[in-house]
Amino acid sequence: MKYLKIWLAALSGSFLFSCHYLDIVPDNIATIDNVFRMRNTAEQYLFTIYSYQPRFTDAYNYPTFLGGDELWANEFNVNLNKPAWQIAKGFQNIVDPYSNYWGGTNGGRGMFVAIRDCNTFLDNIHSVPDMDEYEKVRWAAEVKFLKAYYHFYLFRMYGPIPLIRKNLPITSTTEEVKVKQEPVDTCVAYIASLLDSAAADLPDRITTEATELGRVTKSVALSIKAQLLVTAASPLFNGNTDYASYTGKTGVKLFNTTYDPAKWTAAVNACREAIEECDRAGHELYYYNAAFLPFPGSPATITEMSVRNALCEKWNKEAIWTSTAARASTLQLENLPRLYSSDKQNVTLSSFGVPMKVVEQFYTKNGVPITEDKTWNYNARYATKTATSADALRLKPNYVTANLNFDREVRYYASLGFDGGRWFGQGRFNDADNVYVEAKLGQIANNHAWAYSITGYWAKKLVNPQTVSSTTEITVQQYPWPLMRLADLYLMYSEAINEVEGPGAEAYKWIDLVRKRAGLAGVQEAWTQFSTSPGTPNTKEGLRKIIHRERLIELAFEGPRFWDLRRWKEAERVMSEPITGWNYAGKTAQDYYQVRYLYNQVFRKKDYLWPVREEDLIENKELVQSPGW
Repeated sequence: MKYLKIWLAALSGSFLFSCHYLDIVPDNIATIDNVFRMRNTAEQYLFTIYSYQPRFTDAYNYPTFLGGDELWANEFNVNLNKPAWQIAKGFQNIVDPYSNYWGGTNGGRGMFVAIRDCNTFLDNIHSVPDMDEYEKVRWAAEVKFLKAYYHFYLFRMYGPIPLIRKNLPITSTTEEVKVKQEPVDTCVAYIASLLDSAAADLPDRITTEATELGRVTKSVALSIKAQLLVTAASPLFNGNTDYASYTGKTGVKLFNTTYDPAKWTAAVNACREAIEECDRAGHELYYYNAAFLPFPGSPATITEMSVRNALCEKWNKEAIWTSTAARASTLQLENLPRLYSSDKQNVTLSSFGVPMKVVEQFYTKNGVPITEDKTWNYNARYATKTATSADALRLKPNYVTANLNFDREVRYYASLGFDGGRWFGQGRFNDADNVYVEAKLGQIANNHAWAYSITGYWAKKLVNPQTVSSTTEITVQQYPWPLMRLADLYLMYSEAINEVEGPGAEAYKWIDLVRKRAGLAGVQEAWTQFSTSPGTPNTKEGLRKIIHRERLIELAFEGPRFWDLRRWKEAERVMSEPITGWNYAGKTAQDYYQVRYLYNQVFRKKDYLWPVREEDLIENKELVQSPGW
């Protein structure tokens, strides 16, 4: 019933409200009065505002999957005109920008329309007669949060944005309607103040889970504030001299190009406050309960399931905020290889691959990069060898696969499917009855004209272990998409502490908690014992590099990489590296295990910020275009 209400409210909203961010409050006061005459209709309006959230699992339109460099599509099995794919290929433009969340076109959703509906709700919720005061205050706090989040979402994409503090009345002049971008620091301060105001009146936890899961709590508001302030303190927004000439029409500088260390201090405080609130609310790092396995599982299998189910298990305690409107369904099929010749897997799309550079970012089993592990032969990583029975929980015994796939950390095997690799789950939860991917041309995972990974790797992490393949069908076990989980918050806190204080016990503590869940030693121990650069964790620059890599590994395929590379100003380097993979046309190990060039992706300086649509600039002369566009 809850989701039906959301759908009906969203449907009616499309008729009641127009769709441009410049629009003022329409002359439909009677309609607005009707909406807020009863609790029931006000609740529908609340759910409408929730429904404006981006479709986080829509890989073809939402940019973080196919719009970056973490997944690469098999061009024989995707619509090449989809917005996210066009962004990845470098075809973003100003005439009709892809994934346009400013105006809500070309794969985007209109965040300014959402913000205006937030303002309408806040102006009217306290007039609803059949609601008690507690509920009015709580609902208002939820909408304040959503108003802040929608502003934050735009800020992260566009930098300086117009701040829609209040809806303009019908009597507004033409000049009053023409809003302008406000400086970055002003945007951050306003969004943070909204989040503080919302947090004060939000519940500590959801108690009525049957009807309210997915609605925001104090932990959510404080965690998003932490994310906002970490973003604002990062190089893209803190002292970025690339935007020294980025000014508004009145000459106001939209970026403060002087580095301010106080921004990192504010981020530390926000992360600490969020973690303390999450702890009070009962959030904790997820560990898989071995009792759920029908057969005794090995420690390696339990750890793998802890990593996979931190994302896939519905409403687990690590998930701080989860979107009920975004469910991983088709996304799973895009990342699921064909595994069983006897099973009916014709619905498996299997068209997303993981580029080699992402595969290589995972650590060795010793918890250090493959480029610096003293015990691991980096130069021979593309050679092959035969797996033995001792490798059975990772690799198919007596099967030839690449050295790259041997002796890697658990998150490698939990996150990636590959030729010769074990795929645990699919309704077969038994260490003695394993199934393995076979991906050379003509083998089960690569014997279809279009359903195969073009790189030779699949994002196994995105596929729920409970998704079942049988002789008659594939039953996809959907899961709601977690927008923020505790590991993300811990790693942000570690990052912020290092930027303020440098390496120390507190900075190590939070990253080591995440590594412990993955079965790894702490950074100091791992680097001291196994790295050719043992002193790396002992300097701010070295620990920064480690924390960045830890985020890329722990949060792989969940979306943060897309935004992190931008806020760190590392996208120009990382996302300009060629996209490569194994030779998917190879029938033998000798032919298959050759690195194949797929695409020369180029990230330009102007790509850090989204372009404003040209039509918007023509309609509103107060707006300025993002630099480089």
